[in-house]
Amino acid sequence: MANEYGDGVAWLRGSMIGRGGFGFVYLATLKNPRSKYSYFPSVMAVKSAEVSVSGSIQKEREVLSNVKGCSDIIRCFGEETTMGGNGAMVYNLLLEYGSGGTLADRIKKAGGGGLPEFEAKVFARCILRGLNHIHGKGYVHCDLKPDNILLVPDARNKGFTEFRAKIGDFGLAKRAKQSKKRKLEPYWGGTPMYLSPEAVMDNVQEPPCDIWALGCVVLEMLTGKPPWDNDQKELDAEEILRKIGEGRVLPKVPDGISKEAKDFLKRCFVRKSMYRLTAEMLLNHPFVGGLNDDDVVEEPDGIEDLNEIESILLVSEDDDDECSCDLFDDEWYIASDEDSFYYSSEDDEDNADDEVVSTISEEKELKEEDIKAGLNQPNKKAKQISSHASSESSQCFPVSFTIPAGV
Repeated sequence: MANEYGDGVAWLRGSMIGRGGFGFVYLATLKNPRSKYSYFPSVMAVKSAEVSVSGSIQKEREVLSNVKGCSDIIRCFGEETTMGGNGAMVYNLLLEYGSGGTLADRIKKAGGGGLPEFEAKVFARCILRGLNHIHGKGYVHCDLKPDNILLVPDARNKGFTEFRAKIGDFGLAKRAKQSKKRKLEPYWGGTPMYLSPEAVMDNVQEPPCDIWALGCVVLEMLTGKPPWDNDQKELDAEEILRKIGEGRVLPKVPDGISKEAKDFLKRCFVRKSMYRLTAEMLLNHPFVGGLNDDDVVEEPDGIEDLNEIESILLVSEDDDDECSCDLFDDEWYIASDEDSFYYSSEDDEDNADDEVVSTISEEKELKEEDIKAGLNQPNKKAKQISSHASSESSQCFPVSFTIPAGV
């Protein structure tokens, strides 16, 4: 059953690790993980559905393309179409794998008492950075909840927590400030407890909705219980929506947390969206302050079009003997110390012009001599003269560009 949707050009489909209304999620591994031409991580999550019913996944691909460049959002490595076992075409979205599971899994493993507050604030700060980036790109996530927050190993290794949180599942994301109000779809009934008052009452979903949902997520991290949990009975979707909308009730903020955490939650649970703090404002709140973890480098994006794979491999394999650089090494320097760029002052321009004229004449003479000798070195000589022209009164700035593997 795992391989009924077929394998990709460079990856093998493994076991199913998730499913939803959009389709299925599989674990995928590279066919040749040791290849120096590898442009994917060794393990990925592949979200798949038959092309005829893949609208939600394709929409998610579009959103991820527009919000890329943030290390607090699950990375997308591209899309690919495979042939299913029944002959149907299958659309596949290649995503970063959250080896730590979801935030919902982490809360359950805590045993019902919630996460340590320090861990909760680290995850909250990651989510806030992701939301700030998403909102800055003009999008609203619309379905922020622990099940859609994935945990990945913290590569920064600063000792804060074992994992860091990343926002995933953009299937319901939308552009902010659309003129037409978006009506709540029937399948939203599964997670009504994270909806804001304006979403329930007015069908309005803008960036403040994500801030309300963030408050619900943080509350659940701290208490181990959903925001509208009732000890006496389990509330159904209709009762929860009534509380949020007509009942004008706010989620209960517990007493056993710090005053910073209480204030943070109160800033999120403001019924009037116009008075709710933004993600950028909340990043300066004392609850998530003092972590010194903002030196996060934007992660490189994956291959956009997998049809480029063949040409990349062909060029790289055929030109191994001639090319002195590996396009897929971790670092690729386009300039060495010998080929540095030079900055010269205006006083040197006249001298440089004279030397260029002499260089051109010397090139002509050299060219005639080299044609007879079967050599081709006038450019090398010209480079040496040009470098010498500005060597005394100029400053040398070696320039190197680092392109991480996978680009």
